Order: sequence, then C-alpha cells, then structure tokens
Amino acid sequence: MRVNGRSMRTIWTEPGEAGVFIIDQTQLPHRFLTRRLHSVEDAAEAILSMQVRGAPLIGATAAYGMALAAASDPGESALAAAAGRLVGTRPTAVNLKWAVTRVIEQLSRLPAEDRAKAAWALAADIAEEDIALNRAMGEHGVRLIEAIAAQKQAGRPVNILTHCNAGWLATVDRGTATASIYEACERGLAVHVYVDETRPRNQGASLTAWELGQEGVPHTVIPDNTGGHLMQHGLVDIVIVGTDRTTAAGDVCNKIGTYLKALAAKDNGVPFYVAAPSPSIDFSLSDGIAEIPIEERSSAEVTHMTGETAAGEIETVRITPEGSPVANYGFDVTPARLITGLITERGVIAANESALAAAFPERVIG
Repeated sequence: MRVNGRSMRTIWTEPGEAGVFIIDQTQLPHRFLTRRLHSVEDAAEAILSMQVRGAPLIGATAAYGMALAAASDPGESALAAAAGRLVGTRPTAVNLKWAVTRVIEQLSRLPAEDRAKAAWALAADIAEEDIALNRAMGEHGVRLIEAIAAQKQAGRPVNILTHCNAGWLATVDRGTATASIYEACERGLAVHVYVDETRPRNQGASLTAWELGQEGVPHTVIPDNTGGHLMQHGLVDIVIVGTDRTTAAGDVCNKIGTYLKALAAKDNGVPFYVAAPSPSIDFSLSDGIAEIPIEERSSAEVTHMTGETAAGEIETVRITPEGSPVANYGFDVTPARLITGLITERGVIAANESALAAAFPERVIG
C-alpha cells in the first residue's frame, strides 16, 4: 500500500543491507519512522512492544526473527531458544507459533550450514503468502460489498464498520478486513468506513484511520461505544473485522470490544463478517471462550494516553486517578453463532465446524 504516495510493505529486506526493516507502529500517526532489526532479540522486542502488531504481521516478523537467529547461530539449541523467546512474546495470536513452528520444522531437516539461507527464503515465502492470502480474501469479500451497493441508491456509499486495525499495517500488505475495502475502491465502488477508535491502544484511531487516509478512502473515526447507535439508525450496512485466532468451530478471538459489536450487529440485523486467513485458524481448538489464552497487558495502556500537542511535541498523560486498579484484557471471543460468515482465501464460508473442515480439509486434526 502507499505511504505519502510511495508503495511500501510493513516488513522488508534490502539488497546489500543486513537485518530486517519494519515500520515502527508505536510512532503512528504522528511520526512515520522505520527501524532495522539486527537480531532475534530485536524481533522479539518489536513484537512485544507492538512496534509490529496484527496476527499476520507478527507471524511474518517471527519468521524473519528465526532467520536472524539462524544467521547468528544455526545450532539446534540456539534455534530452540530463539523459538521459545519469540513464541513467549504474545500468547493469543496463533500466527506467531504457526510461523515459528514452520521454520523450525524445515530447518531441523537440514544440515547446520544450510539453515540460515533456508530460513531467509522461508521468511520471504511466508511474507509473500500473506499478501496472496489477503488479496484472495479481498476478491471474495468485495462481492459482499458489491451486493449491498447494488441495492443502494445511486451514489450512496456502502457504510462499513471495522474494529481495531485489520489493515495493511496488521499484515505484510493489503490487510485482512480492509482487503475487501481496498478492492471495492479499486473497482470504483463508493464506500465509507466507520473506524472504531479501539481503546485502550487506539489502533483504529491511530492506525486504521491513518492508512485509510493514505489510500484516500472516506472514513469517520468513532468512539468505541458508538457502533450500536449507528446500527440502530441504519447507518451501518456491514461489519468486517479481523481475527487473531479462529477455532475449528468458528469462534473468533479478536481485539477486545469485537464481541460487543457482534452483539449489536445481531440485534440490528447487520451482517457481521470476519476476515480469517487460514494461518489464523487453529484447528486444535473447538471452544474459543474456554481454550484461547487471553493476553492481559500493562495497566499503563489504560491509565495513560499519548498524543501530539499543539506545539508538535509527543506527550503522555495520565487519565485515571493515581492508584486505581486496572484490568486490561487485550482480546475477547465472539461465538460462532453471532458471525454471519468468515471471509477466507478460499471463499466466504459459514462460521461452523463443517464449513471450515470442508474449506480446509488438509488442516483438520484427527
């Protein structure tokens, strides 16, 4: 996608340059800065600090982290330690473990002297695969937008509500939930996106709004609690969100607040879709509420906010009383019964066990 008119990805290598380059997303939307990762520890810290975030991008970063580790020490014990460090950074998004496991399994079959080259090639493959998956989801999901557009009065946009950031910043490129939106724009469809701010880290207000602005997509940032009101008044035609982990039964774990949007959509007859690339589907789990580990994050994300002053300075201020306890759950689980459908690279399917098994038979366990 574009940054100031220049095509970019969120993670990349450069010929003749050591390391891996990323966009430091903690600086957005006020500053656009890139950072070079030199080691597996750099990659782990980038994931942990959310300089990179979003399940697909976390997976790609972890794969490149393993390549950095293999370049430093391709021995089995060193690679196992690197894998453990990366997997331990963020427990909820399944792409992280999926990518690390894939690298470890391939490298374990090779002699030590061949592992670094193979790891770099596999990390690049994982990045390219992510882009292809996102593009395919966009081509399937845009049909949902086209169907709604066909029923609207001429010139009226399709109003789409999204939560958190499931855009190109959460992936290597194109995005999951936004892939359908960008595809619709490229096909000349009129769309308008309601962007949940997504407290406490404000990934919607800071990241989704920023990237939609870069692409020229009409959008409006809304407080998290506004979506239900908009749906009650017929101002939302469709909800499209992403996923950090989807179970074999179709339950979806996504950024905290997704469940509440699904409830509001169900009550108001608004279709609720989840963009779910296959690496985010965990066929080892069947009950999302009981089995998916929910990350609990620092209280500072709730007690403080960071922004840009009128003088152009970045400042962090406290917004809660000193000493007030905080609960900061990073994700919640939306039961499959509330989901209209899953947008996958193999089509739009029902959120249930039989549909997922039919779409991805090679992934079914047992």
